[in-house]
Amino acid sequence: MAQLLGLFWLFLKVNLLSTSGLASVGLLHQEAVGKFVTEGQFIQAVSFSSVLPGSDALQMAMFIGFRVGGLLGALAALLGSILPPTVLMLGVVTILHRLRRDAWMSRFVEGLTPAIAVLMIYVAWKLLFNGEDGLINWQMMVLAFVSLAAFIFDAPPPLVLVDAGVAGVFLFK
Repeated sequence: MAQLLGLFWLFLKVNLLSTSGLASVGLLHQEAVGKFVTEGQFIQAVSFSSVLPGSDALQMAMFIGFRVGGLLGALAALLGSILPPTVLMLGVVTILHRLRRDAWMSRFVEGLTPAIAVLMIYVAWKLLFNGEDGLINWQMMVLAFVSLAAFIFDAPPPLVLVDAGVAGVFLFK
């Protein structure tokens, strides 16, 4: 039971003190190697979590937890990993839910709208024109016209994404 509590506390601490993913590897190494896993097991955990799809931090937590305490260890480590972001998100959602009807919040969102529009235009401009020579990037122009046509004809988003991916394979070899 002490091992499970130690795993929970380890991953709770790591996820409270660092951002998730590869940024937490250093702190996790310092806290876990020698106490819960060996250096070789830690390297194995990092390499497996990097290769598999999904969250690196959660996979490392489950791997180390399983190595230490089996299935219950994996669950304790996973709970310690997901508790901080879950509580944080619930807090933010609660605050935003209370503020959404306030007049200042709606004016704030209205003020963001033109800024976001200008930012999108700026990014599109940078993508359309090559930086050094100022020539038009014809591949981006093709994608822009195809995207405009998909918007005008109200194409289904999954179809647009698949078509854009296929077009990207041929346009950006």
